[in-house]
Amino acid sequence: MKLGVVTPVLTRLPGAHAAWERDAGIAEVERVAVEAERLGYHHLTCSEHVGIPREVAAVRGATYWDPLATFGYLAARTTTIRLATFVLVLGYHHPLAIAKRYGTLDRICGRLILGVGVGSLEEEFALLGVPFDDRGDRGDDAIGALRAALAQTEPSYAGTHYEFSGFVIDPHAVQADMPIWIGGRTARSLRRAVELADGWAPFALRTTDLATMLERARATDAWARRERPLDLILQNERPLDPLGEPERVSERLDRFRKIGTTMLNVRVVHHSLEHYLEQLAAMQAAVAEV
Repeated sequence: MKLGVVTPVLTRLPGAHAAWERDAGIAEVERVAVEAERLGYHHLTCSEHVGIPREVAAVRGATYWDPLATFGYLAARTTTIRLATFVLVLGYHHPLAIAKRYGTLDRICGRLILGVGVGSLEEEFALLGVPFDDRGDRGDDAIGALRAALAQTEPSYAGTHYEFSGFVIDPHAVQADMPIWIGGRTARSLRRAVELADGWAPFALRTTDLATMLERARATDAWARRERPLDLILQNERPLDPLGEPERVSERLDRFRKIGTTMLNVRVVHHSLEHYLEQLAAMQAAVAEV
């Protein structure tokens, strides 16, 4: 089981961030990225929201750094750790806009993971002037369009919502088969991952519920048709404390392993940047022992 970092500072959820993050900036994020890379972490994450309604911010938080700008900086400060959008909302972008912008980032670093989702914040869709009701079908088609476009100079695609040909997209991604992960918490998001993607990255689901959903998915024809295993990228909802509660952390890691987790997006208890970095080291040691 590989570890990824739910990068502090970049997203601040109410009640789920430490006081030091409020005044932190890119220098602190860079330290996290460099140390996580040194420790052998697989990836860093950065989420996307353009604007959060004031009344919704109390639940979802209001701080969301832009992944393209943030990863552009971190790509120049690291060499091996992968950079995972977690997640881009497909409906906010034309697939060719993603192919060009994030393809350019991949050209720079060759380490991009494209985590995507269909979105759920209707007010944000309205703000951006994009359709909300058909976001699921539109998102499925966008994934097909991305598969056709990400590593192609002259991509061609004809789907249910997107169609293009005769345009040059240069630069484009260097990864011929860039990993695409699907975020979400529904059975449909899992089905979308099984049918169209390389990984499923759910959130806010209990381990028992995940096990049930995965058991059902593994019994489907779509799962049997897959040519390679589906990565399962989970996130511990309650921050772990490997320095303070090593036995509990080991128990949780064992539970994640038993349901087939291949990667864990780590959230840890921390009271300062230095404490956070110490916890990252302890977490990597804990997973090596399980």
